[in-house]
Amino acid sequence: MDRPETARPWITLVWNDPVNLMSYVSWVFQTHFGYPKEKANRLMMQVHEEGRAVVSSGTREKMEADTEAMHGYGLWATFQQDD
Repeated sequence: MDRPETARPWITLVWNDPVNLMSYVSWVFQTHFGYPKEKANRLMMQVHEEGRAVVSSGTREKMEADTEAMHGYGLWATFQQDD
């Protein structure tokens, strides 16, 4: 059963890039999202190995803000409705 468009949460994705060091990406996740080091490292490895990771979810406005924040740190990020 499909959920109505308004019921689907929004997500922020961080994508792998050839520029940023893995340690920096992990630091960004800890600094911006307040994630513990273990979670930040797990997400960073997902970005590195799978090409992307969902780093946050919530309202469209919050995901727009998180995406802009990731851009401010120099990371490649996008937001979309979750599948």
